[in-house]
Amino acid sequence: MKSPQSEPSASPTPAARPVVIAIDGTSGSGKSTVAKALARHFGFFHVDTGSMYRAVTWHCLQRGADCNDTAAVVRAMREMKSEFRPISGSIVMLLDGADPGEALRSEAVTQNVSLVARVPEVRTLLVAEQRALVRFGSLVMEGRDIGSVVFPETPFKFYVDADPAVRAARRAGDGYADQVTRRDQLDSTRKVSPLVMAPGAFFVDTSRNTQEQTTALVLAELKRRGL
Repeated sequence: MKSPQSEPSASPTPAARPVVIAIDGTSGSGKSTVAKALARHFGFFHVDTGSMYRAVTWHCLQRGADCNDTAAVVRAMREMKSEFRPISGSIVMLLDGADPGEALRSEAVTQNVSLVARVPEVRTLLVAEQRALVRFGSLVMEGRDIGSVVFPETPFKFYVDADPAVRAARRAGDGYADQVTRRDQLDSTRKVSPLVMAPGAFFVDTSRNTQEQTTALVLAELKRRGL
């Protein structure tokens, strides 16, 4: 197992192009678990793009913005001071120099994140930031539109899903009472960067798999694709 890379330094020889493994999927499907396992296996940085949208949502709520009001969301976002740092193997979005941490998983954020994520200006900003994260090195990036929008050129695309009842039970077991079907419906029907299975993505159904079985399946497919 390799350790995560540090930010690359200047070198007289050309550096290898960073690898991006794209993990898209529904809420509670297990995409975070497999993404983190792959990052550890390869020594790549893990990037949870959902946390970025949660961070913007949290910032909006802290500013008292109505997340149903697109103009209010955009105003709050433009006041946001953010940066990205590698922390414990992940690339983390900091707001005003601090990591909001578990505040991003609050019920208020969970109930509003799909509203904020559908705002075109929010997606434009965050997609640009996500693409720029390859400056840190190779990535395992999870989200809703990684293989379809953020890095459509990567050959290493996966779409992770599971039966709705299984996904709801997993979220409840993790302490989150959000309605996974409602969130997925909102995300899959938004006009900008909807939740879809990207062309060329490998479909993974985790309904009856253990975490180890799912990771082994994805690793085997990555090997088949040349990684």
